[in-house]
Amino acid sequence: MERFKFITAARAALVFMLLSACAPPVIPKDLEGQVDRNVSFLQVKEAPSSYQHRTIALGGEVLSVTRDGDNTRVEVLQLPLDRSLEPVRDRQKSLGRFLGVHNGFVDPATLPPGTLVTIIGEVTGATKLPIGETEYSYPTLAVKHVKLWEPQAPSYPHSGVSIGIGGGVGGRGGFGGVGGGIGF
Repeated sequence: MERFKFITAARAALVFMLLSACAPPVIPKDLEGQVDRNVSFLQVKEAPSSYQHRTIALGGEVLSVTRDGDNTRVEVLQLPLDRSLEPVRDRQKSLGRFLGVHNGFVDPATLPPGTLVTIIGEVTGATKLPIGETEYSYPTLAVKHVKLWEPQAPSYPHSGVSIGIGGGVGGRGGFGGVGGGIGF
């Protein structure tokens, strides 16, 4: 029985690893060696000119996408990145806003407000724009790559009752079967 549990767990881990391997990387291979992972959003926000020409990864939630001449400007509410470079989903952890400037046209419908992104880009300085009646200094990145994150599935109240069907195949003296159950 112990061996059966181990084999089942090993198969589940293998499937997870295979699925993870198929997902596109957050940082493309051609940019991997260029990204300075030691530069934080706060450092760039406080002294953007000190980090010009450095390629960094920042993430957050898209607030707006606007055309700016030949470029497209993406306004992002900064959110800290986790170990996989995915933005955390808690807006209270934001330290401000930044702009990702994409050379060329990006259809705003492909980046609707609320979309979580990780942007790999080169720090170009800061841009002052109004937020309401206040002028805000946005750290600005020239976009090299954008990773879109899947929206989190909405959570619904759970009744506490689950129904499942399981199965197994055994070999070398093992057993197989189909089972069902109700969990509380």
